[in-house]
Parts: sequence; structure tokens; C-alpha cells
Amino acid sequence: MALWIVTVVALLIALAAWVHARRTARQLAELTRMYWQLKFDHGELKAKVDPSQPAPPEPKSTFVPLTQLKR
Repeated sequence: MALWIVTVVALLIALAAWVHARRTARQLAELTRMYWQLKFDHGELKAKVDPSQPAPPEPKSTFVPLTQLKR
């Protein structure tokens, strides 16, 4: 009789752990989805508020004779 009680209690504990694990996995999936959504929204808003500055013009390369540098 005691063996049956131990078996039933073990099954109940396993069932409770399984339910808890499923709930935790669902919460983790929801938090992950919210994190990526927030990261995407932050990038979108940052691009609207602070648009990237235009690239500075390329410096003109001019010929400088070495004799001028020695002076």
C-alpha cells in the first residue's frame, strides 16, 4: 500500500513540475518576443529622431611637391 502512495505522490509532483515548466517556457517565449519587438521599435524611433548625418565629402588629393615640404 505504501508503494502506491509513493507512486501517486511522485506522479503528482512530476505533473506539477511539468505544468510549471510549460508555463515558464511560455513566459520565456513571450519575454523574448517582447525584447525583440522593443529592440526593433527603439531602432525605428532612433532613426526618426536622429537621422544619420551625411558622410563628409572626400578630401581632394592634390599634388604637393617635396621641395615645398622641405621649406
